[in-house]
Amino acid sequence: MQSITPYLFFPGNCEEAMNFYKKVFNAEITSLQRFGDASMPVTDEYREKIMHGELTIGSITMMFSDGAPHREITNGDNVHLNLSFDNETSLRLTWGKLTEEGSIHMDLQDTFWGALFGQLEDKYGIRWMLNYQREE
Repeated sequence: MQSITPYLFFPGNCEEAMNFYKKVFNAEITSLQRFGDASMPVTDEYREKIMHGELTIGSITMMFSDGAPHREITNGDNVHLNLSFDNETSLRLTWGKLTEEGSIHMDLQDTFWGALFGQLEDKYGIRWMLNYQREE
């Protein structure tokens, strides 16, 4: 495994929150992708919402999103831990262990950003995102 990164989800005000944390922590927005930039069908009003953003605070990276338009974001389920892997085998082994007695929210699959990715909630209610960026 390469890293564990907090991934924060917001109910439509992600950009506002990112700018707030940027100011609070004297951080830098290092990545920003809107839903309208991706090959994902969304309503016109959701096209400008943040699909994925990254904020760098010193050596720490945090990820941000307005979340999928069909899922309501509520306090308590708005924080996930993103695990980035340097090989597929490690990802699959960890996936197998974390899914025991847990629930899969998005099965492991190839994504449009070139990664093997899946989401789950473990038996303790912790939400995980597992990502292995394939070589290009």
